[in-house]
Amino acid sequence: ANSSVPVVGRQVRSYKHLEGDVRLRRLLCVTNYFLKIDADGKVSGTTKVDCPYSVMEITSVDVGIVAVKGVYSNYYLAMNEKGRVYGSREFTTDCKLKERMEENKYNTYASYKWRHKQRQMFVALNGKGTPKRG
Repeated sequence: ANSSVPVVGRQVRSYKHLEGDVRLRRLLCVTNYFLKIDADGKVSGTTKVDCPYSVMEITSVDVGIVAVKGVYSNYYLAMNEKGRVYGSREFTTDCKLKERMEENKYNTYASYKWRHKQRQMFVALNGKGTPKRG
């Protein structure tokens, strides 16, 4: 069965098979901190490789869109309209993140819903392991 449908001389690919894909990862920031979501939902960074709160479940919810959930805290990574990251018990549109694989081997995560002055807001940690505003 061909999952592609011809449209004006081009093949439109179906990526439905990627929806629901789940990966367990530790997300390492360029500042050498692992992203973690504590038991109380606080988002921050840690340098400890074995910190259980840094284990994330990354689930594909649509093409290029993922949900990141702390395995041990059970909180979703979310970003509000001001670019502040937080842990959310419920999966909301604040939890939808655009995942992009960059050439430098890092993946970037930007809010699906919110923008600031037409610019994407990214999940990032500063040099002290504190979340930066989008």
